[in-house]
Amino acid sequence: MLDYGLTEEQVFIRDCAREIADKKIRPVAAEYDREEIFPWDIIKALAAADLCGVYIDEKYGGLGGTSPIMNMVLVTEELSKACGGISLAFAATGLGTIPIIVSASEEQKEQYLPDIAAGKKLAAFGLTEANAGSNVAGMTTRAVKDGDDYIINGTKQWITNGGEADIYTVFAVTNPEKGARGISAFIVEKGTEGFDFGKKEDKLGIRASATRELVFQNCRVPKSQLLGREGTGFITAMKTFDMSRPGVAAQAVGIAAGALDLAVEFSSQRKQFGQPVSSFQGLRFMLADMAMKVEASRALVYATARYIDNNPNVRPTMYAAMSKCFASDVAMEVTTNAIQVYGGHGYMREYPIEKYMRDAKITQIYEGTNQIQRDEIGRALIQELHNK
Repeated sequence: MLDYGLTEEQVFIRDCAREIADKKIRPVAAEYDREEIFPWDIIKALAAADLCGVYIDEKYGGLGGTSPIMNMVLVTEELSKACGGISLAFAATGLGTIPIIVSASEEQKEQYLPDIAAGKKLAAFGLTEANAGSNVAGMTTRAVKDGDDYIINGTKQWITNGGEADIYTVFAVTNPEKGARGISAFIVEKGTEGFDFGKKEDKLGIRASATRELVFQNCRVPKSQLLGREGTGFITAMKTFDMSRPGVAAQAVGIAAGALDLAVEFSSQRKQFGQPVSSFQGLRFMLADMAMKVEASRALVYATARYIDNNPNVRPTMYAAMSKCFASDVAMEVTTNAIQVYGGHGYMREYPIEKYMRDAKITQIYEGTNQIQRDEIGRALIQELHNK
């Protein structure tokens, strides 16, 4: 790997995550995928290594320091090399936690962040609905004020860590007349009366990750659980995506890098016509293209993470979208080509490579489809021109 100028602490964080990936995740990845086992044992290992809070400020028990997004990216990438699904227990908790980091009061941060940093509790992000995916303004979940409380009714769909997490950052419409400006964000704890979970989804990939509906039926939440001011939920969601999309990109880089490693190893062992298939120029060209794109993705993701960490007052929307879009497209291409390297073996579940392709696909879809990412990038470019 190229020298990306990681600090001594970042190298330590990366190496700890890599050790957990190699020793704890790889041996169970196929079983957890097949049986849809949520990786609580891996969470315990991450907590023991103090990795659960690498993106959370030291004040709340984390290791965030001046590079929280870079730290999150490094851990996510290493875990995803071994299993894109298992890595989501960590990464999706980051997604659910970032709204608290960017919008919570000091009292809320002190209440929730230490347990997340210690790995005692997981978090989840409750935004998507059946008819409000990329179109957040189409949200129908309502939160109606009732004295000192809000009463939430509605359903969230495809929520990662759903049912397993204890802390949920949930978005609901508090003023339907204001469109996106009428959306507010709340912290809702598992076990709150009126808050339940729907079916666990049977997915193509990331099967070791729990994906469920969140169901709110007259769920009463005190106003002290409101994140920020009423009507600022959409802004909180967009700021969250600016910080979390490099995490999806890192997951994609990890999946692609893991698939590339397997493809190179297999090509050196598999023999055809009396020689390893790696001796054939056509296959080496394929591996070379895969390697170049993986490294280019990593460089873009690391640069974006550093940009976010070093420029807290600048919206990184375009670069966050670029890193997520490019890395996930590369992950899909690289994992597909890795199966090609394996030939017929790659199509069989007996071999590990087909799982990488199944896990890669979702990175092109969640946290904004890649079509939405391209639209974000295009809009930003045009806005830059108008601002000159």
